Amino acid sequence: MATTFDRRRINGPEESRPPIFEEDEESTKVSTKTRQGRNPKDIRPIFLTTGLINQANGSAYVETAKTKIACAVYGPRQIKNAPYNDTGKLNVEVKFAPFSCKTRRAPLRDAEDRSISMLIQQSILPSLRLDLLPKSSIDIFITIIENDGIEGCVASGSTAASAALADAGIEMYGLVTACASGIMEDEVWFDPTAVEAAKMRGCLTLACMPAVGTVTNIWQTGQMSVQETVNCIAECQARCRDIHDVVAAALLNSQTAQSR
Repeated sequence: MATTFDRRRINGPEESRPPIFEEDEESTKVSTKTRQGRNPKDIRPIFLTTGLINQANGSAYVETAKTKIACAVYGPRQIKNAPYNDTGKLNVEVKFAPFSCKTRRAPLRDAEDRSISMLIQQSILPSLRLDLLPKSSIDIFITIIENDGIEGCVASGSTAASAALADAGIEMYGLVTACASGIMEDEVWFDPTAVEAAKMRGCLTLACMPAVGTVTNIWQTGQMSVQETVNCIAECQARCRDIHDVVAAALLNSQTAQSR
């Protein structure tokens, strides 16, 4: 009588079921009424410092709970073998660390990296005085060390890039800060995590220069009414002013430490 049992291999059981982790189930549960540790109007605590990468002209590191981003700025550098241009060029490259997400990412760039790079470039570009840098380029390299939501990566990446540009001594109209928000059951929640953003009806990320009162970029996904969009924009601008104070204090502390 023929049998399917192979003595040359380690045969597994005929039936198998995936393991159940209680901690993972609890972490994926998001209450639509309350948030753990903060109110719907609160953003996560921000840690920001500059000048960590010695080889770069300017650098910044920002951490908001489980979102950790490092940014390095090189330039302005002369563009060689290119026609003369009155204004400089800004290049932004975003990469995810292989261990930054729950599923290990390939080291090659994909569509998500390019979309985040484009959003951060659009947020930073209006703040730069590129007219003072003819035939030059500024290169910004952003590494996402830990990812807890694309909206948070865009907001934190824009803030870190602006802080790194200021650390490099590049002239700007003002510092750029960004904040994300979303609609959870007709209520505005700020700075959503990846689990919260997946349950939201719509999300909006705003970048602005609070010192001059200028909005540089708005990115909206999902379904939101006109009034909800207006409310999110107004509330995000107020949060960006608070983030601006954190970035300005970090730059001041860095300059004070260097002068000693």
